[in-house]
Amino acid sequence: MTTRMKKPVRQSSGNVFTDLGLPHPEQELLKARLTLQIYRLIKERGLTQAEAGKILGIKQPHVSALMRNRSGTFSVERLMNFLTALGQDVK
Repeated sequence: MTTRMKKPVRQSSGNVFTDLGLPHPEQELLKARLTLQIYRLIKERGLTQAEAGKILGIKQPHVSALMRNRSGTFSVERLMNFLTALGQDVK
């Protein structure tokens, strides 16, 4: 029988990126939230990735990456521009 070592449990800081020790955790959390909103809008409108790409001014593979929460290549500003293109008022 194998003995399992118990790992200590820590309470989350509220930002998974901070908890993982990643650089720029606040920026990464903001990008994740913006990407989620873009995803929701595309789904709510029933847009194909190609249609969404035309609205956002990007190619379908980049929309696919966004839909899989892969926003790493896009800046916060660019993600905010995508939301504006989708008719959202971004502050």
